Amino acid sequence: MSSNTKPRLAVRLTESAVMIALATILSLFKLVDLPYGGSITLASMLPVLLIAYRYGTAWGLLTGFVHGVVQFVLGTNVLSYVTGAMSVAAVIVFDFFLAFAVIGFGGLFKKCIRQQNLALCTGAVLAGLLRYICHVISGCTVWAGLSIPTAGALAYSLVYNATYMIPETLVLALAAYYIGSAVDFSSSRLTTLKKEDTAARGRGVHLISGALLCCAGIFDIVSIFKTLQNAETGEFDITGIVNTNWIAIIAVTAAAVLISIVLILIRRTTGRKVQN
Repeated sequence: MSSNTKPRLAVRLTESAVMIALATILSLFKLVDLPYGGSITLASMLPVLLIAYRYGTAWGLLTGFVHGVVQFVLGTNVLSYVTGAMSVAAVIVFDFFLAFAVIGFGGLFKKCIRQQNLALCTGAVLAGLLRYICHVISGCTVWAGLSIPTAGALAYSLVYNATYMIPETLVLALAAYYIGSAVDFSSSRLTTLKKEDTAARGRGVHLISGALLCCAGIFDIVSIFKTLQNAETGEFDITGIVNTNWIAIIAVTAAAVLISIVLILIRRTTGRKVQN
């Protein structure tokens, strides 16, 4: 191994370790926690997704797998609900190892989609879908007769896991799109994206505006989806939408949009004065 290869590998390992730690921390911030497993987190899959985008699918799969191992260690109590070696093995594989390893496929669109934010957003949707499939398989097999009714186990698993994986994926896609618009993850050293027609101060205003809109979007998604889940069973219940705090959603969204518009207008005004 050459002397140049060793530092590059060291940097890659360090970045991956930091991102796994960050993903673990984010997974602890549960915006919504379902009664029989599953939760909506603060884009906890994003760090692994970024590693997959930077270093390729193979490395992303390995990083996701390690993240899954960490999640398993933190959630070993779930094994107390299942019996039999095959059931335990299936839970470990589908709910942890595979469910988080597949996040590594989120970097597949780096070469075929030129715009980084769109590539990351599309990758986020794919990663969310693949993880959802893993949880569905586990739900309709291992958990059938336990936390999921034996009759219609597949249908129930499809619905139950969708109640948290859809908003989880939406939050992830939103966060991926925003950070993909702000930071260049293709370069060896992380830097802000450069645009010829955007001055440094103007870029800062757009980043702040984007952050406000991203946070408002996450708030809206969580506020709506948490009312669509039955508090006792976790089943999807569209009638729960009447309990959504639409006033808070409108207020937060309007405030974010208004502040963003004001910041952009101020930036344009000051920019014109500087040019004059």
